[in-house]
Amino acid sequence: MTPTTPTTSDATTDAPQSEPREILVVAHARREDTVAAARRVIDALTAAGAHAVLPDGDDELRAELGDTSDIATLGVDVTVTALDLAIVLGGDGTILRAAELVREGTAPILGINMGHVGFLAEIEADVIDDAMRRVIARDYDVEERMTLAVDVRDADGRIIYETWALNEATVEKAARERMMEVVIEIDGRPLSSFGCDGVVVSTPTGSTAYNFSAGGPVIWPTVEAIAVVPLSAHALFAKPLVLGPETAVAIEVLARTDGQGILWCDGRRSHDLPPGARVVSRRSPKPVRLARLHPASFTDRLVRKFQLPVAGWRGAAPRTTEQTDASRGTPG
Repeated sequence: MTPTTPTTSDATTDAPQSEPREILVVAHARREDTVAAARRVIDALTAAGAHAVLPDGDDELRAELGDTSDIATLGVDVTVTALDLAIVLGGDGTILRAAELVREGTAPILGINMGHVGFLAEIEADVIDDAMRRVIARDYDVEERMTLAVDVRDADGRIIYETWALNEATVEKAARERMMEVVIEIDGRPLSSFGCDGVVVSTPTGSTAYNFSAGGPVIWPTVEAIAVVPLSAHALFAKPLVLGPETAVAIEVLARTDGQGILWCDGRRSHDLPPGARVVSRRSPKPVRLARLHPASFTDRLVRKFQLPVAGWRGAAPRTTEQTDASRGTPG
């Protein structure tokens, strides 16, 4: 069972040190700077005696990198369970792709931001060399992030599709000109039905993604919860909800809906939803593991990534002994 808060662990315990490490490199092949950064990463790994591994089917990246005859292929030469780490060069979309690639293993993901916001990334591109020194020395912690297990059931209750999500599972209308009608169910009990453009079911990690754009709350990673946010709902009670991490959230596409809906998970995996289909989202027992080099505050990450205005902040005032005792419930 996933711990109640994101956990960190010493990376030296995650893989044997007697054999060469197998490290997956995932990069966006259509950006020259990203390809150059991927080559630097691969060269640093090779020089340290580690084995670089590329995803199967990344022919475009291999062509841009040049000679890759000595670089193994994931799923062909190396199994996902043998991976020690995944280094990702790109934005959040590339990191989500890497999470998909390593899903059946235990390798943590180290994101190097080559995109715009890169909220999931750990570092920026200008510190790659220092990051590689720390990767080679196994000088990083591992943080676990909650994910969702998602299944689709037909009108008879049979499971017809199963998947997962790190950010969010979204039920959306398939036709722009039509509204879909849904009923939301929480732990087997109906909550409300309404017409809408869709419903977002988000993890804390996804709270700064689609959930955030849809008006949902930002949830700190240390708070394990599930957010439910209706999209353009035609209803009096259709506010965002924050639920416990063990809650089962079901969204049923009502049979009277004119047309079908579609399920999207992390914007990468989709499945058509005919009228009467139910999408059930609950906590997955398998988290995504992120490699962390810096124990930065999530508040600082929000400020940095969203460029939030903090001008005028003078710093937290030092607490007096009386304030400290009062917060602890200790008589003065």
